[in-house]
Amino acid sequence: MSACTPPAGATTLLVIAKEPVPGRVKTRLTPPFSPGEAAELAAAALEDTLRTVLTLPAARRVLVLDGRTGPWTPQGFDVLAQSAGTLDERIAAAFGSVAGPALLIGMDTPQITSALLATALSPGGWDGCDAWFGPAEDGGFWALGLAAPDPGLVRGVPMSLPGTGRIQRARLTDAGLTVRDLPPLRDVDTAEDARYVAAAAPHGRFAEALTRLGGAVVR
Repeated sequence: MSACTPPAGATTLLVIAKEPVPGRVKTRLTPPFSPGEAAELAAAALEDTLRTVLTLPAARRVLVLDGRTGPWTPQGFDVLAQSAGTLDERIAAAFGSVAGPALLIGMDTPQITSALLATALSPGGWDGCDAWFGPAEDGGFWALGLAAPDPGLVRGVPMSLPGTGRIQRARLTDAGLTVRDLPPLRDVDTAEDARYVAAAAPHGRFAEALTRLGGAVVR
């Protein structure tokens, strides 16, 4: 199976995220951070992610949100409420809401740059390619792109496990898709992750928030 090459900027960019509410986001950051501080870090991570996505070529930018928008929500995004269900069902529904090539990323990798995604979003990014896969260091994935979005390629994949990424990628290849890989990235789950990611993107709002809250940055 092989997708036709869409023109530059023909990819829909999806960002799946939670409203940064204390006690509902980044709970593994507590301790050492309070629930309010963890939510502040989540908001900064989300803001960095959305700002980067605004710099990328896209047919459409969609924030797939669990909750309500806030001051961290920039203009330039359509906002779509997340569906009910488990994470695999919510990701599947996000892909099912769009037509044409789509690339989904989460809010846990504020260190993303336009350079990291340049190959996937280039004019030839889908030439001979049916899917893009961005593995996460914890065994999950930080990005998933589909030339022809099919919810069935995600629905039923067990999420938040050490083998999630392996299972998801195998789902793609077992369906006969040609898969290309993006560089692996580290998600922000723990305080150690936060320090590592802030060091990778020292000029972002996430790094600024971490420093202000007393988190030391690993260099």
